[in-house]
Amino acid sequence: MTVLLYILAAVCGYIVAGMNPAIALSKAIYKKDIRECGSKNPGFTNFKRTFGNKWAWWVLVLDLSKAAVVVELFAWLMSCQGVDFQFAAAYTGIFCMLGHAFPLQYKFKGGKGFLVCLSTMYVIDPRVGLIATGMMIVLLLVTKYMSLSTTLAMLLCPILLIPFGASIQVVLMAGACALFMAVRHKENFKRLLQGKEAKFALKVRETPNKSER
Repeated sequence: MTVLLYILAAVCGYIVAGMNPAIALSKAIYKKDIRECGSKNPGFTNFKRTFGNKWAWWVLVLDLSKAAVVVELFAWLMSCQGVDFQFAAAYTGIFCMLGHAFPLQYKFKGGKGFLVCLSTMYVIDPRVGLIATGMMIVLLLVTKYMSLSTTLAMLLCPILLIPFGASIQVVLMAGACALFMAVRHKENFKRLLQGKEAKFALKVRETPNKSER
């Protein structure tokens, strides 16, 4: 039974996290593929910058929820079989990250994984998730760079897990998720060094749907 749960956690985590609301909403509402707009990243920031606020917050909520639900579910199911809850959450989170970044249903072209990584951290230890969120908000307010703020916040998480009593296996898996997310942002860092990285703005001009023009 435990082996089956490990397999199901990997498969379900990959498939569910591979469902990308930014891609789905951009095609359904704006008749465009977000992967061909702006920075070409199918995530909250690029969606918001490209299409405005109207549907962007749905992207954020859905991206957070998809990983949180599947990670919480399998962490609980596996803990019922004697597996450490945090270990099970981190294990499932890794496959959610892979599914989000390389989704089979979108020809392996997915997002960078911040919201999936953050929601996984909340399941592993809500205290770490809250601290990371707070740090990300402070950095974003100071620097205005979403990529820098999210990456630094996530890289802090495995360090924070140590004093909160997480096992070395959980710390290493959380670190792997954070490093994976950082590598996915390499183009952002190149633009940042070149002074070309776009700054995050809470309010942006709305882009109307064709049917509304």
